[in-house]
Amino acid sequence: MIGKPGNAKDRLIIALTQDNLKEAEKIVKLLKEDVSTFEVGAPIYTALGPDVIKMIHDNGCRVYLDLKYHDIPSTVAKAVMAATRLGVFMLDVHAAGGHDMLCRTVEAAVQAAGSRSKMPKLLGVTVLTSMESLADIGIQYEVREQVVRFAKMSKECGLHGVLASPLEIAPIRKACGEKFIIVTTGIRQIGSEAQDQRRISSPIMAISAGADYLVVGRPVIQSKDPKAIVLRIIQEIS
Repeated sequence: MIGKPGNAKDRLIIALTQDNLKEAEKIVKLLKEDVSTFEVGAPIYTALGPDVIKMIHDNGCRVYLDLKYHDIPSTVAKAVMAATRLGVFMLDVHAAGGHDMLCRTVEAAVQAAGSRSKMPKLLGVTVLTSMESLADIGIQYEVREQVVRFAKMSKECGLHGVLASPLEIAPIRKACGEKFIIVTTGIRQIGSEAQDQRRISSPIMAISAGADYLVVGRPVIQSKDPKAIVLRIIQEIS
């Protein structure tokens, strides 16, 4: 069912970073009582393939497939069909792929799932959190304005929401309404390192601004006590 998350356990998504299936499963087993969804990004999917998705499902958890598909419409549609058949809970495509690509994405997911109610949550990727300016790629709009443009187009094409930085939550919510799903990355606890993220926020600030889901990876995975960090974040956003 496509809807809003019900509690803090459902709102926090942990991004797996391992390239070894046993190590990835160790993290899933450690955290599965506290979080329900794990993100599978390009590095781990390239290393482990669909096996990592099966492992997460076998442990009773959901998968956010974060491969940020961006290609011609027919190619992305085929990829989204395949991802939908893998039973993932959520997946994303680059909104920069354009109106036709986004519409074909929705059609492919519906076809593969059998109905819109059974399809995964579909997100449009807006502007990566590592970018502070779009000038070097020839886009003259400021980041926030471009993010909102992508969000509105994603909604028009039938996607359920977007992936965006915490700093754009409020304008997206204003432009797209309360039912539109906002997933945020660039989540860092106060006092922690930003690493290669630029547009960042703390968990409580992102939730207060209107985020539905928070994706946290390295601050959890690279810590000495991942479970303690997860429980601290959950307590903060509850």
